[in-house]
Amino acid sequence: MDKILRIDVGAEGGPKATAAPAGTYAGLGGRALTSAIVSGEVPPLCHPLGEENKLVIAPGLLSGTAGAQSGRISVGGKSPLTGGIKEANSGGQPSQVLAKLGYNAIVLEGKPTSDDLYKVFINKDGVKITQDNSLRMLPNYDLIEKMKKEYGDKICCISIGPAGEMKMASATVAFTDMELRPTRHAGRGGLGAVMGSKNIKVIVLDSTGMPVRPPKDPQKFQDANKRFVEGLKKHPVTGQGLPAFGTNVLTNILNEVGGYPTYNFKQGRFDGAAKISGETMAETETKRGGRATHGCHSGCVIQCSGTYNDKDGHFLTKQPEYETVWAHGGNCGISDMDKIAMMDFLDDNYGVDTIELGATIAVAMDAGLAKFGDADAAIQMIHEVGKGTPLGRILGSGAAVTGKVFGVERVPVVKGQAMPAYDPRAVQGIGVTYATSPMGADHTAGYAVAQNVLKVGGDVNALRPEGQVELSRNLQIATAAIDSTGMCLFIAFAVLDQPETFQAFLDMLNAFYGLELTGDGVTELGKKVLTMERDFNARAGFTPQHDRLPSYFKTEKFAPHNVTFDVTDGDLDKVFTW
Repeated sequence: MDKILRIDVGAEGGPKATAAPAGTYAGLGGRALTSAIVSGEVPPLCHPLGEENKLVIAPGLLSGTAGAQSGRISVGGKSPLTGGIKEANSGGQPSQVLAKLGYNAIVLEGKPTSDDLYKVFINKDGVKITQDNSLRMLPNYDLIEKMKKEYGDKICCISIGPAGEMKMASATVAFTDMELRPTRHAGRGGLGAVMGSKNIKVIVLDSTGMPVRPPKDPQKFQDANKRFVEGLKKHPVTGQGLPAFGTNVLTNILNEVGGYPTYNFKQGRFDGAAKISGETMAETETKRGGRATHGCHSGCVIQCSGTYNDKDGHFLTKQPEYETVWAHGGNCGISDMDKIAMMDFLDDNYGVDTIELGATIAVAMDAGLAKFGDADAAIQMIHEVGKGTPLGRILGSGAAVTGKVFGVERVPVVKGQAMPAYDPRAVQGIGVTYATSPMGADHTAGYAVAQNVLKVGGDVNALRPEGQVELSRNLQIATAAIDSTGMCLFIAFAVLDQPETFQAFLDMLNAFYGLELTGDGVTELGKKVLTMERDFNARAGFTPQHDRLPSYFKTEKFAPHNVTFDVTDGDLDKVFTW
């Protein structure tokens, strides 16, 4: 993994690919690499859909190796949703395959000279770019079936659906899973629209004939990986809860603690939560012949995913994530798991972010476009997005735009991006992350739920402002580093609780690259990434006033605890004063 593949979509005669050594970007991977390229090469004031923006797709430092949990991939660019820097993270097979093919990153740059659509095929022999307008407006599932017929079933794909082609600000970049289904998405920030602006519909990867990336010290790497896996398997979250019930195990937990945003963030408990919980979903999946335990990429040992079949036992979608179930479920007052699973499939097929669109539909319900609890109306709204009708274009632009169009005051966004499935009043640490992350409202940027609710790696009272700034700061630093390695963020549960598992993680990096990295080195990497991202946003016009929650979170008391978000603006401004 020693070269960067750049595709100039504006080259004379059509897109042209050039591979060159990583150069000054050598030693970076994942989020560190996407943010370095975007911060260093993209003018911060450029239009996100214009010639000067770039889409960067980068596997992590350990992707393509035999290391467990190393198959995450980062997608970066200037976000059409937030107007700032964006890194969106995904599972699926492409990270492992792209790394085996020897690429640190793919960079799409320039501006197309025509409306023609292109597909890119990459294997051990090189890169082939082909015009193919027959792919126009194909949804992701149909697109991947067409690629399988053309290139065989040993491939994996990176693609956009109709939302990406229509350059909607909630559009995703899709990544195929081990079954070659487009179920994994770099969802947040509308980066699918950036890929659509480059007229690249799909990137097909085939690593046949390419070996697993070899470590500098194979024996030490193998030993460290073994200890790392043992740590993951013995932790109650990564070894028991997530494999048994998936991420949706959190529904009952967050509902119980009163932090489950319901009816567009009006209250913290949903009466129908048990019907859409991880426990209920796992039982349904097993009963219908699906799987309640499954990995999203090769090398996954946590296995927090699954397959959800319809009532007739036919595949409908992958196991919907907790945030998806919340966004289309409790937040919209919907407790029908089959309808929620259908919405998850439609989101994947059209290529839209489940969190953004679910939050947007709740805002639309608040505006009176449908009643809370009306699942069929919610499904119809998603179809409107997929078809690109006038209403669909509004909804596909995200919660902030939809709130403006329909005159809704209570719109739960930061920097234009919708909040995920944890209310910042009942989980105040995640509120700090929402407010201050360079990415906009994003739970994964600094998952304070770990200490606020799950009590992993410490215990910080979720309902009080004390300790939340330091908690969010430390988690944002750690997350930026983990996102750079290609590791699944869920390793943090075991790493935070088990010093020996954190050491095994360090030993893997050191054995692979011949380094002597310490915990302090990981911290410095995270700080470096965040500094680049915040510098880009500052040059794009962001100020401390953008690091704030909507004002109603400070004034509107949240049931059942009747609390407001009490972290002061002055304390929010201290998050990055390290």
